[in-house]
Amino acid sequence: MTNTHDALFRTLADPTRRAIFERLCREGEKTVGALTAQAGVSQPVVSKHLKVLKDAGLVRDRHEGRQTHYSAQRKALAPLVDWTSQMAGFWESRFDDLEDLLKRMDQ
Repeated sequence: MTNTHDALFRTLADPTRRAIFERLCREGEKTVGALTAQAGVSQPVVSKHLKVLKDAGLVRDRHEGRQTHYSAQRKALAPLVDWTSQMAGFWESRFDDLEDLLKRMDQ
């Protein structure tokens, strides 16, 4: 696994951070205030989570006056999608081999 994978997994491992990212994916661009209103944590905590998400490339910020708007960068998940596909293929192959072995043992 590469450092990119590690960084993405580590970033999304935190449930609050993952919830913020999921909300941005579902609802589109949001300000820090809008994200804080439903996050269940303080604005400084949301801002820290957004910085970690931004550092990992999962969100982008846009400044408009005194407000900062954040949006999800779904394409940043591509390495995880690729890795998951590879792992699915690996396990499907293993289960097929196990199934063949069990059939031979039954005969």
